Amino acid sequence: MFDRVARVPHPAPSGGTDQIRWRLADDDRGQSGFFDDAERVPGRDELAGLELLHVRAQRVINRVPEASGLPFRWTINPYRGCSHACVYCFARPTHEYLGFGIGEDFDRRIVIKVNAVERLRAELRSVRWRGEAIAMGTNTDPYQPVEGRYRLTQGIIETLAAANNPFSILTKSTLIGRDTDLLVEATRRNDAVQVALSIGCLDEDVWRATEPHTPHPMRRLEAVARLNEAGVPCGVMVAPVLPGISDAPDQLEAVIRAAIEAGATSITPIMLHLRRGVRDHYLAWLAAARPELAPGMRERYRTSYGPDDERRDLTGLVHRLVERHGGPRPHSPGRFGRRAPAPTPAAASQMTLM
Repeated sequence: MFDRVARVPHPAPSGGTDQIRWRLADDDRGQSGFFDDAERVPGRDELAGLELLHVRAQRVINRVPEASGLPFRWTINPYRGCSHACVYCFARPTHEYLGFGIGEDFDRRIVIKVNAVERLRAELRSVRWRGEAIAMGTNTDPYQPVEGRYRLTQGIIETLAAANNPFSILTKSTLIGRDTDLLVEATRRNDAVQVALSIGCLDEDVWRATEPHTPHPMRRLEAVARLNEAGVPCGVMVAPVLPGISDAPDQLEAVIRAAIEAGATSITPIMLHLRRGVRDHYLAWLAAARPELAPGMRERYRTSYGPDDERRDLTGLVHRLVERHGGPRPHSPGRFGRRAPAPTPAAASQMTLM
């Protein structure tokens, strides 16, 4: 299905300091600032080949603009860039705000907000903070490999739980299982805490080609099952669904059936969206890996989110598959989705998973 291309690791640059452009808000084109003394640390052992940029953020709770269409208003992202190296990652263009590239730079130059937990404690104490829900995993994965060493996400969960502040986590990583006890306590204190794993497809070739450094999809399903067994309600995002690659009914049915067997408390499909910057990156990858799909994809994605009717069709199909296999009833997307397009009259009676 896919041409296999060898991935050659690149040595990390030597340590030192670097000036990087920095936007204080993660993805809202907010105020700009500079970190003049970002400490550059070469990755070692399991992080070999990465360049780790230690910075001190001026704030970590970031407001999401209303116009984004996202169902959450506040985010925390302790890391920028992501070594999972998913070819479709919508967060890639945010690396341009730092003066980096959206390709290899995004995959291997990881910004670490080393004071994230410290800043969070201060911001939660502010009289202006009203205890609103905070979403994690909305830009880059909070449990990507660097979290195993830096434990910033772990500290953030501890801090939010202690403050009884609701939050959500979306991840592709089984490392979330390390924090099961913390999540059990957080959900005990606040039933608005939400957790989900992103599992777009169970097909081995698709997984290896499109998200090469993520845990195997079956391991992610095992993590879903363990979290639910421990008392942490955990859903599954079937995301992104890649047109022509992972959108066949049998592929969708396989992941939905497995998610239901793992006890997923919600199942939410999201079709691929290609925003400015990542569109060209993805189409270039597609032209090399699946050249027969590239012309049609370019036509399909004249806008970031693809045709509304295809998104509605995906929602309807997943709804029927979930129902067929006795899965959780569809519900509003909470903090794990994008607002769905308005339903057509024929589909108005269907509940949406988007």
